[in-house]
Amino acid sequence: MMISLTRAERGLLAVARQYAADPEAWPFPVRYDPAQRWYARLGGTPDHEVWVLTWLPGQHTDLHDHGGCAGAFTVVSGELTEETVAAGTLRPRTLVTGTGRSFGPRHVHRVSNRGDRPAVSVHVYRPALRRMNRYDLHDGRLRMVEVAEAGVAW
Repeated sequence: MMISLTRAERGLLAVARQYAADPEAWPFPVRYDPAQRWYARLGGTPDHEVWVLTWLPGQHTDLHDHGGCAGAFTVVSGELTEETVAAGTLRPRTLVTGTGRSFGPRHVHRVSNRGDRPAVSVHVYRPALRRMNRYDLHDGRLRMVEVAEAGVAW
C-alpha cells in the first residue's frame, strides 16, 4: 500500500538537507563510538527537532517507529541501508551520500551501516521525538516489544 506524504512531511527532508549541507556550522564535532551509534541534538524549533547520528560499519537500529512523529533523514557521508516492512518481509533501500527520505507518523523501519566506511546522517522529527516503539517481525507480522521514552532511553 502506498502512503502519500503531506507537504509538511516532505518539508522535513528540506530541513534535514539544510543542516546536512554545512557540517562545519554544527555546534560540535561528530564522534564515533565503537560500542553504539553516537547521536546528538543539533537544534530545533517549537515545530521540529534535528539530530545528527554517526554509524560505524555494522551499527544499526532495531526495527522501530517514532512514536507518532513524522520525520526525514539524509545521509551526510557514507552509505546507509533502510529496511521497511512490505508484504510481511523487510525490503532494503540503499541511501548514499546526499540522498534521504521523508516518512509519515506510522513509518516502521530499521537503518544500518552495511558498508565498510563510517556514515553520518541528519534526522528531523515533527513534533519533537518523545517516544520510540521497537518491534520484532515474526511470521510476517510486526509485534511491539518495547516503548522507549525520551529522557530515559536516550
